[in-house]
Amino acid sequence: MMKYHDEFWGTPLHDDQELFAKLVLDMNQAGLSWNTILNKQENFYVAFDQFQLDKVANYGQEKVAELLQNSGIIRNKLKVNAAINNARKVLEIQAEWGSFDAYIWSFTSGKVEQHRIQDESKVPATNELSDRMSKDMKKRGFKFTGSTVIYAYLQAIGVINDHVETCFKYAELVD
Repeated sequence: MMKYHDEFWGTPLHDDQELFAKLVLDMNQAGLSWNTILNKQENFYVAFDQFQLDKVANYGQEKVAELLQNSGIIRNKLKVNAAINNARKVLEIQAEWGSFDAYIWSFTSGKVEQHRIQDESKVPATNELSDRMSKDMKKRGFKFTGSTVIYAYLQAIGVINDHVETCFKYAELVD
């Protein structure tokens, strides 16, 4: 957990494939502990072909059946189908916006939303930004993208800086 925090969590991310990967991981975390997902992260990358958008978007029933038998990932049919659906939606966004990155970061005009967190137990589960993005994504046909999932996603990809103020990462991300 410490390595993930120190090297990845909350660091601004701009690669479409990785942005999609993190979305799938955060969708799968819903209802589970983050530690469960982190322990299965490598398995997810292997099972979902390194989250190559074109491949995932074209998965058929045979691949869905294979994924549902894979004990290395979360075997939830709704979440597996949502990942495939969302890959297709990301491709649509890329066609419209040029990149998934441009779409994601447009919600904050390319800036990290800074929060002043002094107690990590008091981090919110949603905010106006996650509500707005969730609503837009749902309108576009994304699945498993409720405001709580999107808030966790925005934290993970560095759009929201929710590192506590005493954390070395907080200072790195302040404008």
